[in-house]
Amino acid sequence: MRTRVIRVAAAATALGLALSACGSTKDNAPKPGAGGAQGGKVGATIPLLTSPFWQAYNNYVPLKAKEQGVESLPTVNADSDSAKQITDVNTLLNQGIKGLVVTPIDSAAVVAGLKAAENKGVPVVAVDVAPESGKVAMVVRADNKAYGTKACEAIGAKVTSGKVVQVMGDLASVNGRDRSEAFRECMKAKFPGVQVLEVAAEWKADKASSGLDSLLTANPDIKAVYMQAGGVYLAPTQQALKRKNLYFPVGDPQHVVLVSNDGIPQELAAIRAGELDATVSQPADDYAKYGMYWIKKAMAGETFKAGPTDHGSTIVEVRPGILEDQLPAPVVTKDNVDDKALWGNNL
Repeated sequence: MRTRVIRVAAAATALGLALSACGSTKDNAPKPGAGGAQGGKVGATIPLLTSPFWQAYNNYVPLKAKEQGVESLPTVNADSDSAKQITDVNTLLNQGIKGLVVTPIDSAAVVAGLKAAENKGVPVVAVDVAPESGKVAMVVRADNKAYGTKACEAIGAKVTSGKVVQVMGDLASVNGRDRSEAFRECMKAKFPGVQVLEVAAEWKADKASSGLDSLLTANPDIKAVYMQAGGVYLAPTQQALKRKNLYFPVGDPQHVVLVSNDGIPQELAAIRAGELDATVSQPADDYAKYGMYWIKKAMAGETFKAGPTDHGSTIVEVRPGILEDQLPAPVVTKDNVDDKALWGNNL
């Protein structure tokens, strides 16, 4: 979801949110710095368009904005460039947007954009990636530590000893850190006979490919691979295994267990074909839906607090002033791959 970047600006001071009621409350008047208007145009940024997951999210944004009664500008693609994302945010602010929905590429660098929005009284909702600090009305995100744990458990059900690989996301993103740390900790605690090897791939297919090639050459006895982003890692992982004559279908004694994150149609097809053991489905549709849901409320002056929501999720205060609406992210296997509730089955 990003390239290596120079961190942008100093972190803005985290501001406390006025917390009242359960989930949210409508105040009599909009709060300064919370939009200052009942409505207005919303700008949205996306991190990249080279992943099927983000392509799907990008397509959902205008649809879900319309459903929520939100007027949104066309999305702006940061092309995995954190500095460009800050420029894009400033451009949107100069166009007079009244709300901003942003998916940070770098959890620290995005703070400069959050500060610019705060200075203009424009509320911000972050989607998928939480900022390290700064003012956001809400973060719409699944529990990424649970992604790593669920992947660990899916692999551990089939592999209890030997070597497994995790192809990591960018560690400048809280998502990459959460998934990596949770996978390591789960393996150490629940499957101590497993040795975890790692490829630092920065959400890039080429880095996943080259890293796996080198690792598989030195370790041809790999028993499983955890791909933290199936949208960018599934194809290069399959190709690397094929080059090393290690690619066998699910059920074959020589099969290398493969588990990923995303829930894109390509992963669901691979599960049906016996090429992928499992994935954790990130809700691309609900990321777009609830990004618009929360920004509409924030623009109207509502404030939020930790607790259950009206849509089956839970708001968690992960750090002072940073609230996350943690949406469900189910594990998908051959047993439930045809479930029509999965967004990947509805494109």
